Amino acid sequence: MAAMPAPAAPADSANPHIAAVIGGATAGAEVAGRLAGRGVRVVVFEMNPRPYGKIEDGLPRWHEGLRRKEYENIASKLARPGVEFVPRTRVGADLDFDELCRDWGFSAVVLANGAWRDRPLPVPGAEEMVGRGLIYQNPFIIWFNHSGESDYAGERFEPQDDVLVVGGGLASIDVVKVLMLETTRAALAGRGIRAEMLELEVKGIPRVLAQHGIAFGDLGLSGCTLFYRRRAEDMPLVEIPENAAAKLRDKMLTARGRLLQKAMDKYLFRFEPLSAPESLIIKEGRVAGLRLQRTRIENGRVVGAGEHYERRGAYVISSIGSIPEPIPGIGMKGELFDFSDWEIGRLPGYPNLFSVGNVVTGKGNIVASRKHAGQVCEAAIESFLGLSGEHGAEAQLAGADPALAARAEAIADEIGRAARPSPQAAQAIFERVRARQQAVGYRGDLQSWLAEVTPPDFA
Repeated sequence: MAAMPAPAAPADSANPHIAAVIGGATAGAEVAGRLAGRGVRVVVFEMNPRPYGKIEDGLPRWHEGLRRKEYENIASKLARPGVEFVPRTRVGADLDFDELCRDWGFSAVVLANGAWRDRPLPVPGAEEMVGRGLIYQNPFIIWFNHSGESDYAGERFEPQDDVLVVGGGLASIDVVKVLMLETTRAALAGRGIRAEMLELEVKGIPRVLAQHGIAFGDLGLSGCTLFYRRRAEDMPLVEIPENAAAKLRDKMLTARGRLLQKAMDKYLFRFEPLSAPESLIIKEGRVAGLRLQRTRIENGRVVGAGEHYERRGAYVISSIGSIPEPIPGIGMKGELFDFSDWEIGRLPGYPNLFSVGNVVTGKGNIVASRKHAGQVCEAAIESFLGLSGEHGAEAQLAGADPALAARAEAIADEIGRAARPSPQAAQAIFERVRARQQAVGYRGDLQSWLAEVTPPDFA
């Protein structure tokens, strides 16, 4: 391997601040770019080869335009002067978290590592059945996004008819869409009809079938079913502002139900509200269905309604949310990090640490990340779900999130009051950065690296 040039030494004679950012995707790139714009040297540690996070692995590939814009947006911020990129480095495994915060000498450390762990399905023995008829959302969508790549080596799944999906948020709509689009494509292929996934997603299944003179019932499919423990109007497809007036709240609740019905009409999945899973049905060592309880809403809370029922299906996908992966050294409070200050994500015992993005919100989809700072309008969500007939989400959701930008600026203000590393400490930091970059084969140029690690069939 050719010798890699050392990262440029800080040019500012006043010894600029040096910050570590853990995670290089939407939130991490925003923070890195803004800090660099203030003269802070930034080292971005990214666990994957590419810094695209949930844009690459969680945002379904039918959002072609939005994904490309976000790739470019992230890469442009990480390529700014003053930003060093360290790929294939998982803090907590490849690097010790406590050591990074306390011993490296950074002015500040910013957690922007997202929410990658699926919230466990709350039924007895669920974890023992993963891979045996129980699937979680994150690996399923990662497969969908990458399965067409020649070098994909991750888990593989086969979309089947009559799958049971437990969910309720935007991510669960993505899951049922994947199932319906892929099973419809397969059924059409069995009739000698080639249908592109994007055509089905944009036009909707009924419209494409009508072009071929086929009804959905002719395909021999029953469709997947989405189970939700609350009502349709409770699905968080449109966020309701806190302290919203009753009239506005009623309008937003109606909008939620309308969006769900449009999605059902366009993609032909089924919906069972007020249904909470109680246990898995196991047959010959595999999940064969769900035992569920009917629920009702009392004073905003889900309570059992006393009725129990069973549903059989090909398998079960749990899509009930994403949470941060634990990092050794970080205390947990339930499923989230034990922050002492949720505004800028402070952790007890780490006065120079801040957090931003889904690691704070405890959510794992792009819309949740965007909403980390403001409400997403119904029109944008409708477009995002593919219900407007066009891919307007690219125009309405791409670009900087004002609240995320404001949070990055608040963190920059905090860093500005911290002690600056001495020239000797700065040199030691960059020596360690260079050693890690060399260890993973990164030679110091982001664009060359992305060209090297991105396959030609990357979507």
